[in-house]
Amino acid sequence: MKYLIFFVVPALLLAGFTLRPEPKAGTPERPNIILILTDDQGHGDLDYHGNPLIHTPVLDSLARHSVRLTEFYVSPVCAPTRASLMTGRYGLRTGVYDTYAGGATMAAEEQTIAELLKTAGYRTGVFGKWHLGDNYPYRPNDQGFDEALVHAAGGLEQPGDRYENFSRKGQSYFDPLLEHNGKVVQGEGYCSDVFTDAAIDFLQTGGDQPFFLYLAFNAPHTPLEVPEEAYERYRDMPYPFDTFAIQGSNEFERMKPKDIEAARKVYAMVSNIDENVGRLQQALKSAGVADNTLLIFLTDNGPQQIRYKSGFYGRKGSVYEGGIRVPSFWHFPKKFGNPRDVPGIAAHIDALPTLAELTGTTPEATLDGRSFLPALTGEVATVAGGRTLFFQWQRGYPRGFHNMAVRTDSFKLVGKYRFEKAPDDFELFDLRTDPFETKDLSEQYPEVVQQLSERFLDWQAEMKVAPALLRDHPVALHTPEGYPVRLNRNDWKGPATKQWSSPEAHGYWTVEVPEAGSYDFELFFHEGLPGHGSLNLKVGTEQRDVTIRDSITRHFHFDDVPLQPGQYRLDAWFHCFWPKESVGTYGPYDVTVKAQD
Repeated sequence: MKYLIFFVVPALLLAGFTLRPEPKAGTPERPNIILILTDDQGHGDLDYHGNPLIHTPVLDSLARHSVRLTEFYVSPVCAPTRASLMTGRYGLRTGVYDTYAGGATMAAEEQTIAELLKTAGYRTGVFGKWHLGDNYPYRPNDQGFDEALVHAAGGLEQPGDRYENFSRKGQSYFDPLLEHNGKVVQGEGYCSDVFTDAAIDFLQTGGDQPFFLYLAFNAPHTPLEVPEEAYERYRDMPYPFDTFAIQGSNEFERMKPKDIEAARKVYAMVSNIDENVGRLQQALKSAGVADNTLLIFLTDNGPQQIRYKSGFYGRKGSVYEGGIRVPSFWHFPKKFGNPRDVPGIAAHIDALPTLAELTGTTPEATLDGRSFLPALTGEVATVAGGRTLFFQWQRGYPRGFHNMAVRTDSFKLVGKYRFEKAPDDFELFDLRTDPFETKDLSEQYPEVVQQLSERFLDWQAEMKVAPALLRDHPVALHTPEGYPVRLNRNDWKGPATKQWSSPEAHGYWTVEVPEAGSYDFELFFHEGLPGHGSLNLKVGTEQRDVTIRDSITRHFHFDDVPLQPGQYRLDAWFHCFWPKESVGTYGPYDVTVKAQD
């Protein structure tokens, strides 16, 4: 085991057997389900997709032996993809509209895949990246997962992650501080190995109870930190552009030496993932459950850096194909038959309804996605058509036609990708004949542009009044386990949050006080204070301040703050008076809150 060994009460293990519902006659087969999601791995980051430089034998074999959805879409960035994947609903509908600044907290009432499958007697576990809320009631354990070993915020070493990781630049992917079922633990080893070890342990300890395992690697997301043995294969790798059988975009030819070095590290990180998927598959075989396990492989968006992308245009953050079209392999020969390519548009919102149909479960909410199980089983040759998919992302709430796309069976409308474009400056592509988006047909088919833009406006109007998007998602200042609550920079709001890694960033949190009492607050400033000034805490109408003349201390306390039940805005900041060059407002790295007994 490369992560902390946790105490397990034998009676709890037995409960996994004694509480399992007896299958009813005529109920659908309920296989084990493993969903593997990688972070910022593009369509072209596989040898199977025509990249001769990357070494991915396990994932290539998985692709060759799977049903491959060749037109599979996700959101342009991390958290919206994860919200849609978990719920079968557009991320905006769940309250998720961004990756930080308060936009990555999914509404607690959303039903996740884990919650759905638990109704069918599944054990559920998540290992790696959650990125849908770090505090109660939004944590994975609050959203249906029995077992959770995850990092905080949007990634290791990002603002909002545990400071112990954030401060170890270049080393945070090794021996990371993680959270196991809400409790802080110390991992041992490289992060992708640690998460895979935990996943293997999970699948080996449940007896014959079916399981849902969500292995969400944070690699190959930046920072590009990789084990030396994995990097060694690529250390001297050139990037000979003429080795690619290229069609479509070849923007990778603009790569500079720093881009080539980034590609080396990304490829090493993906090769490490490849090896870990191999270890997971071997564990399935050793446990005797491989034949009855559906193994799904997806990525959450396109690549962040310039490199080979299977010829698609655009990268992470954009709504062009390179930003939102990803690998999608579904491996379950027992049910799906021979491996094959399945055309037709499908998306992250379709995963939950597909798994619901496979397992005979009934989702509680109205879904945006639809099941493509008939295409997986071979009942039909393609994913059913006649639908429209919508995509939009920018920093903050959706607005206008900025960075949006509409996808139908044939056409794709792209709007205002670049800021200098006019609001009604669209591009239209026929992806059946032009999958690389090279020929703008907007002038040739103005009626299609009009039709699709109107559909988009109708969809956007619906999303903008979604109840989960209209309200704040307060952090409860307590947890069921009694752990202290840590308010982090990933979840705060306000215009200055955009400087989130800077000491001068500051913001606020919306909090829920569960019951009247006294609360203790600890403010932590990761670079100390810049000089003399006033330290402030404000929770609703309760405000505290103290003059500080110490620029060395990092931890400051406001204890015995009386609060009444209710929802409040919590602000914490330091205002510097002197020296003159440091005058301004500074926010803490995090705030820890503990209710007094």
